[in-house]
Amino acid sequence: MVWMVELKEPFATLWRGKDPFEEVKTLQGEVFRELETRRTLRFEMAGKSYFLKWHRGTTLKEIIKNLLSLRMPVLGADREWNAIHRLRDVGVDTMYGVAFGEKGMNPLTRTSFIITEDLTPTISLEDYCADWATNPPDVRVKRMLIKRVATMVRDMHAAGINHRDCYICHFLLHLPFSGKEEELKISVIDLHRAQLRTRVPRRWRDKDLIGLYFSSMNIGLTQRDIWRFMKVYFAAPLKDILKQEQGLLSQAEAKATKIRERTIRKSL
Repeated sequence: MVWMVELKEPFATLWRGKDPFEEVKTLQGEVFRELETRRTLRFEMAGKSYFLKWHRGTTLKEIIKNLLSLRMPVLGADREWNAIHRLRDVGVDTMYGVAFGEKGMNPLTRTSFIITEDLTPTISLEDYCADWATNPPDVRVKRMLIKRVATMVRDMHAAGINHRDCYICHFLLHLPFSGKEEELKISVIDLHRAQLRTRVPRRWRDKDLIGLYFSSMNIGLTQRDIWRFMKVYFAAPLKDILKQEQGLLSQAEAKATKIRERTIRKSL
């Protein structure tokens, strides 16, 4: 049986000489998600708060569904563990992993877990920006956040990682934040579906960017704000971006139109 474990403090000391897979089973806390094959909970250990994601294999149905959609199924915690370390290596703020374990070769029965420090106090950008449409923020703060997120996503993609759930709810703003740039820290989270390659294919790059776009549609961003993001992300003049990224822009607008039409239908 393949067995891989990496423990950092305090777990390296607390679980020394013990089976970490058995220890994970005993952890108790606030359950955030409970699925047939995955459990997510927040727990306390040695006076600190942590998150556990425990993967218990997968189902044949889930594997077939993903393969028919030309997607690699999530088979364990290793993807998130590796993504965290690669992002930290290239200077993109993210979670801090303190424990990882994986055992078994059969994807249907493989067991794995990842434990990360609870990023607190933080607020998701979705919540932080929720009232921007009716209560516009300081322009300087808005531009600062746009630039930081654009830089993070650019560097993430340059490192060969695409998120697959790239929405503003998965970017956490660390508190306190009074609007000063030296206080600004944003961490990207929920990387369990992330894909790691040498280079991100254009298709997956565009999916991340479109996801970020439509998750930001209701926070009062202007067209100029969108262009500002793109100029930072592509590190190119706007005229060049508009010429070279017609496919991306068309897809983004089509997605936005679909969402608008769906919203109107629901309100009727």
